[in-house]
Amino acid sequence: MAASTWWPASARLAIAMARNGCLISAVCPRGHPLHYVSDVKQVYEFHGFRSTALLAAIRDSKPDFIVPCDDRIVSQLHELFSLHSDLCPLIEYSLGNPGGFPIADSRSELLKVATELGIRVPRSAVVTTGTDAQQSFGRFGPVAVMKMDGTHGGEGVRIVRSAQEAAEAFRSLRLSAGLLAAAHRLLIYGDPLALWSWRRRATAEISIQEYIDGTPANNMVACWHGETLSEVAVECISSAGATGSANIVRRIQNPDLVRAAKLIAEKLGVSGFFGLDFMIEKSSGEPYLIEMNPRCTQLGHLQFQDHVDLASALCERLTGRPSRPPESPIRNEMIGFFPQAWKSSTPGDHWYSSFQDVPWEEKSLVAYLMQEPWLERRWQARTYRWLRGPKRAG
Repeated sequence: MAASTWWPASARLAIAMARNGCLISAVCPRGHPLHYVSDVKQVYEFHGFRSTALLAAIRDSKPDFIVPCDDRIVSQLHELFSLHSDLCPLIEYSLGNPGGFPIADSRSELLKVATELGIRVPRSAVVTTGTDAQQSFGRFGPVAVMKMDGTHGGEGVRIVRSAQEAAEAFRSLRLSAGLLAAAHRLLIYGDPLALWSWRRRATAEISIQEYIDGTPANNMVACWHGETLSEVAVECISSAGATGSANIVRRIQNPDLVRAAKLIAEKLGVSGFFGLDFMIEKSSGEPYLIEMNPRCTQLGHLQFQDHVDLASALCERLTGRPSRPPESPIRNEMIGFFPQAWKSSTPGDHWYSSFQDVPWEEKSLVAYLMQEPWLERRWQARTYRWLRGPKRAG
């Protein structure tokens, strides 16, 4: 399992895959939750300026299968595929048909393919300058969304409400891809892939997209060479901001989401995990595909009583052994993710009426996740916050 961001979802997936008989090794940064999963027996760390840890970890551990846990790892695997011919069979076995790699890396290309497959998508266009963004806004307003490829967790997304805001968002996104921003992420937050990401983002596409007024939804899929093995779809109940990841979700059944996932998996020949993000339009109830996450999301470990969880489905295909029945299946349709929903909860909110997805069997992991995030505990981050002073409201 390979992770470059400090998301807890990778730790939850590691627990689920170990439960199905997989032997887990990991490569991740310092302070990552994967360090606190008891079944992860071997951990390789990303260090400082190095972005070669993934290659070194693969060569040393000689894995049978690689699970990328965030978008940057997917992009690194695509890069390694083009640079190291001896790794091509393993990467293709883990991710699927390499012909789909460029599409998975580009929001605009993914939406083009989806349109050809008859999947409903918002109107969008690639923009190359602030003036271009300003002029394009007129075709998508009164509200539009600006997005940069190669970003994750909502950091490369801006909602704009005027042509001027569109131009400013373009400049802001380009600035966030600059060397100064990369140095900030490296020195203050210890991001070991900051400089590698800076090199990639220098040429990343920025697109403007029609804003769909509605409810965010996600469909995560486990698949094998384009065949769907299992999937689970949810709608967002609460999230970390307007463009951030979901904290609390509700499981849904939607045939359009199932159809879209099946078509994308077949077209790209995907193996492993991927997720599709949708907006379910408020006025019509129709889902619009807005982007693809070519890696695991937060849903892979969830065990429902009437459904084979995604980790078990993939492990069954990898090992040939039948998946184990769930020990404590989820009977509540609403799920609160830990620690995100717990940390943002208030008395009487949805956290208390949802299934509280806490990995109680992993006491060290639970205790670790209850603390302030490691990135914020570093002395560099504390010093930076002290020098910067409190943020102004609004």
